Amino acid sequence: MAPHSIRDFGRREILRMSAVLAGSRLVVSPKHAIAEAAALQRTPDQILGPFYPLSELPRTSDLTRVPGRSGRAEGQVINVMGRVLNLAGEPVRNAKVEVWQANTHGRYTHPSDPNPAPLDPNFEGSALLATDSEGRYRFKTIKPAAYPAGPNRMRPAHIHFQVSGRQDKIVTQMYFENDPYNNTDPFLNSAGGTERTELLVKKLLDPSPDFEPDSKMVIFDMVLYKG
Repeated sequence: MAPHSIRDFGRREILRMSAVLAGSRLVVSPKHAIAEAAALQRTPDQILGPFYPLSELPRTSDLTRVPGRSGRAEGQVINVMGRVLNLAGEPVRNAKVEVWQANTHGRYTHPSDPNPAPLDPNFEGSALLATDSEGRYRFKTIKPAAYPAGPNRMRPAHIHFQVSGRQDKIVTQMYFENDPYNNTDPFLNSAGGTERTELLVKKLLDPSPDFEPDSKMVIFDMVLYKG
């Protein structure tokens, strides 16, 4: 079974996403593609982490619901979307996008997570997606919480990504603007300098009227070397 692709969305959803991504700095017209591509940087690497899912990742674009269960995940609903490009500014088509994260309490659905925070029976926190012909991906989830990573250290809220193109891949993490733990996180700051860390730290945006009321939107573009 193939990863869940944006091609599975309806025409209205694809048009809506295209309009939103028009505001992203990586979505450019052919006229400006060369100039923009010259400014692209490969997305910084981040650790895979100890909580990569043990079971097969579900093919879904909606992490807020678990098949066969009537409830919905707790927390702030966010719509994460973006494009996967290479350094030349070309879309990486049919890239495999794996995502996993903690829940709204800061706990992973993973047997090795020692965090005593509660599990959410309506949130498994992982998915397998595929980019479309324009390199676009999109999924709905909840904003994860920060969690303890040692006696005196907290990891800021983040979502893990592993993106595999035909020639290369990246393992990275997306963080949230204004998280109080961003400045002291050794993994985020391993990206190297403000310009590099800013590639990973994203703002929660108000959605367009067509999105779910009270949800938020995050645009996270990722760049591979060759794709």
